[in-house]
Amino acid sequence: MAKRKIAVIGVGKIAQDQHLPVIDKSEDFELAATVSTRGLGHNGKPVFKTPAELYAAMPEIDLVAICTPPGIRHQYVREALDAGKDVMMEKPPTTTISELDDLVAYAKSLDRVLFQTWHSQYNLAVDRTRDILAADGVKSVRIDWRESVRKWHPGQDWVWEPGGFGVCDPGINALSIFTKVMPFPVFVQSSKLTFPVNKQTPVDVEIVFKSGQIHQPTMSAGFNWLEESGEIWTIAFETVAGDSLKLEKGGTVLRVNDEIIVEAPSEEYERIYERFAVLLDNHESDVHAAPLRLVADAFLLGARVNAEPFEW
Repeated sequence: MAKRKIAVIGVGKIAQDQHLPVIDKSEDFELAATVSTRGLGHNGKPVFKTPAELYAAMPEIDLVAICTPPGIRHQYVREALDAGKDVMMEKPPTTTISELDDLVAYAKSLDRVLFQTWHSQYNLAVDRTRDILAADGVKSVRIDWRESVRKWHPGQDWVWEPGGFGVCDPGINALSIFTKVMPFPVFVQSSKLTFPVNKQTPVDVEIVFKSGQIHQPTMSAGFNWLEESGEIWTIAFETVAGDSLKLEKGGTVLRVNDEIIVEAPSEEYERIYERFAVLLDNHESDVHAAPLRLVADAFLLGARVNAEPFEW
């Protein structure tokens, strides 16, 4: 079977680090073109400044991966759907829940495939954790998601603007795992958001969660963007059955009572492209809004704290 030709719209760090290399080695997809306002291409493929230019010049391309910052994604996805394309979206999907709801309904009305990716969900350790928690129950959860904005978003001022999510841009990855593995719905009970006085989005967030369960597990999360010692991407669980679980390294390693049960290389983006191929074969969409809803609720309930200015 011939590979599907796909165009990548938005050639920033995540596209360069993940999407383009994964497409290069994919058995299902072949890069056809890129869209980049900076004129960034890949392997000599055609480069366009706008999606409209791509659609006019290469109407035969019916798949796009939209990897822009979230602020413009609603417009770009709608344009792609109007042009008859099936669409993969990077995370966070949109800046608001209303925009995401609109895209889901619009894709359905046009009978197009829409795939919202939550790459951190695509790990064997995450699946195993979900199975254990479903069988053994949840007593407590603590999420610690700490990294350096200077490393992961170097010079990208959009992350500090309204709609840029701040530290919740990486933090939503933790919430995507959290909402996948929990055996019951979770809600934000309270939150504290710390903002540099010269920025519009938070650099540090603390969240307390609640559930509708008769027994109330203790659940909380902490996101920080000034961690310079290395990435701390962990979620620790205590089960009702008495075991300790710890997802480490962004969900690629699972420890149960300090013993490594699952340890696999990070192939999240390989898995999301494999998932996209299946969705296309079945002509099905796959969009889950739960992580975005938790972020929105954290902002709605957030107590604001001011911190010292942030400078690159």
